[in-house]
Amino acid sequence: MLVYSSEAETCRWIFGYGSLMWRPGFEFERQVRARLSGYHRRLSVFSFHYRGTDEKPGLVLGLDRGGSCIGQVFKVAEEHWSKTLTYVREREMITGVYREVVKPVYVEGQAEPVMAVTYVVDRQHAQCAPPMSVEDTMMFVAQGHGLSGSCADYVRNTLSHLRSMGSHDAGLERLAPALEVLRSPHP
Repeated sequence: MLVYSSEAETCRWIFGYGSLMWRPGFEFERQVRARLSGYHRRLSVFSFHYRGTDEKPGLVLGLDRGGSCIGQVFKVAEEHWSKTLTYVREREMITGVYREVVKPVYVEGQAEPVMAVTYVVDRQHAQCAPPMSVEDTMMFVAQGHGLSGSCADYVRNTLSHLRSMGSHDAGLERLAPALEVLRSPHP
C-alpha cells in the first residue's frame, strides 16, 4: 500500500539522501546540505527494479529509524511543485517500500528548520532488508544491476557525493574497500 503525506502537497522542499542528491531529475531553486534527525541512511531496501532484478536483487538506501542523516535539501518553485512531487513519487514509490513523510530538516547555516518531503523505509514491507554484515551487503551490491545501472555504481556515486560535501557516512565508508575491489580488473 502506498503511503503519501497530505502535508506534502503544500511543502516546497525535498530531502535527498541517496541518488536524489547526485541525480535529482527535477528543477529546483536551491540545493543545500542539510541534516534530518531521527533517521539514518542504510542500505535497507532490496532493489528488484532500478538496481537489481527478482533473480539478483541489489540493495539501495532507505532512511531507517534512529540517529541522523546528512543529505541535501532542494527548494522547488511553487509553480513546479505539483509536477516535481508527482515525479518524485513515481520514482521513489514504485513498489511501496517507502513511506512519504514531511519532517523538519536543518539547513546548513540556518537556525530554523524547513519542512521537507522525504521517504523512509517501511519496516513491514517485504523489500525491507535486515541489517547485514559487510560481506552479505557486498554480495547484493556486487550482483545488483537493474534499469538504472549497477548497484555498485549507485553506492560509489552516493559515497563520492557525500565525500565531496565533506560528510562522513560510517556505514558506506565500511563498504569503500570492497567497492574498490569490485572496480579492479580481475585476473
